[in-house]
Amino acid sequence: MQNPAVGTAASSTGSRFAELPAGASQGPLRIEYRWVNEAAREAPIAVFLHEGLGSIAMWRDWPQALCERLGMRGLVYSRPGYGLSTPRAHEVKWPVDFMTLQARDVLPALLDALDIDASERRRMWLVGHSDGGSIALLYAARHPDALAGAVAIAPHVFVEDVSVESIAQTKQLYESTDLRGKLGRYHADVDSAFYGWNDIWLNPAFRQWSIVDELASIRQPLLAVQGHDDNYGTMAQIDTIAERVSHAQLAKLDACGHSPHRDAPQALNDAIAAFISPQRS
Repeated sequence: MQNPAVGTAASSTGSRFAELPAGASQGPLRIEYRWVNEAAREAPIAVFLHEGLGSIAMWRDWPQALCERLGMRGLVYSRPGYGLSTPRAHEVKWPVDFMTLQARDVLPALLDALDIDASERRRMWLVGHSDGGSIALLYAARHPDALAGAVAIAPHVFVEDVSVESIAQTKQLYESTDLRGKLGRYHADVDSAFYGWNDIWLNPAFRQWSIVDELASIRQPLLAVQGHDDNYGTMAQIDTIAERVSHAQLAKLDACGHSPHRDAPQALNDAIAAFISPQRS
């Protein structure tokens, strides 16, 4: 059930909205987005792709800090079902290939709607976290000439038992603690956001999901980051990326869980800057 009070709490200062036509996987869709360092029109763009329960607001100030460090513009947006974007209808279940649909249809449609042309896309960097990291990998594999490179932070390339177990525990917390209220600060329809993500990850059919075979198509520079203390995935995720993408660089962070931009922001920013800066020189 949509909660208007939660929607008010989720309001994001500076957000704008792009209208995507029917055909963008679910369309028509209303996508919440925000620019970082918008005035730097000549700078390359970093597109931030949030986690499975994320939104513009949940990134907090990390995209700003990273863009300032890199001298880039940032495009931050809430995927359908999250933040203030078009919510998922409660009777709709995300399909097993929902991340592929985001990379294949929704992100390109958003770039079109914002008039980000081919030359800008060739200079564009994707920075994705968790499900967003998987979407970044899928976009890089499917659009190898439409980006400069990608950073995948705690991405999923196949389903591990630890992921499913942690997501099942999160469902228990959502239904028995104040987690729902906390997440409601970031989503206009918090149940839409939560159950869209939770239901598909706990769907038995999703256990066979894998994007490992697609990784070999990635040609542009790629950095994969994982925390040693991540309870949603193991180092096998980024080690598999390295096996399939010979030029990929890995960063394995100590004292870091599933959200390096919150758990170890300095180490993460240092790793990303060391990766991207030489590519731009």
